[in-house]
Amino acid sequence: MMLANLTKGKRVSTRYHAQESSVRTRRSDGGVSPFDDLALQYDTWFDRDGKLIFHIEVRAFRELLPSLPKPWLEIGVGSGRFAQALGIESGVDPSSKLLKMARKRGIIAFLGRGEKELFDEESFGTVFLIVTLCFVDSPLDVLQEANRILIPSGKLVLGLVLKESPWGQLYQQKKDEGHRFYRYATFYSCDEVVKLLARAGFVTEKIVSTLFQKPRKVHHMEEPKEGYFPNAGFTIISASRGVAVTENAEKKLLLE
Repeated sequence: MMLANLTKGKRVSTRYHAQESSVRTRRSDGGVSPFDDLALQYDTWFDRDGKLIFHIEVRAFRELLPSLPKPWLEIGVGSGRFAQALGIESGVDPSSKLLKMARKRGIIAFLGRGEKELFDEESFGTVFLIVTLCFVDSPLDVLQEANRILIPSGKLVLGLVLKESPWGQLYQQKKDEGHRFYRYATFYSCDEVVKLLARAGFVTEKIVSTLFQKPRKVHHMEEPKEGYFPNAGFTIISASRGVAVTENAEKKLLLE
């Protein structure tokens, strides 16, 4: 795939080399990420304890991929594991060490934070946030920025560990105990995520659930199920661009 096809002819930013992107970007604002010191531990999890879990989650995402417009961007791309597995061309992350790993996996990677205006309006067909929303400082700002950079028919795809799930409860316990990763996380319920999406101008279209095996008891591959299941360890929400709604409209949306 030619790089020039990524954003319908948009040109390279002055902050990045031509071989890294044909997406026009603005000033990078990566700063220092707490994951810089944890990059190796984070990435090796996918080859060890998290290997089967990762494949289960990737399997669920593949249910949605054929319907998603391109080009694709992952906010919080990390070391590029999901991007590589799903064919996501570009990613942004505040951790310079994780981005080095992502680039080695062939991802066009940008140093920055999801809430910053790094890209032109309507630059992407689909934006992914995969286990990222729980780690950002302002989820609403990140979602609003995702809305801004999507084309009018664009899609937003979230991969989430919801707080009401057995996995969310486990990770919340780890957070409370000061776990090196999860102490930075804030977990949300499905209702809270739907409300955030509505406030950011998105309409929830589809929910896919997987990872019904309980923590520490994942032994076999799973087929995903369409719909929301509170006992699912991993939930994918697909949304389209709409109009930001008021609090009363949010309540009506949740009742439908």
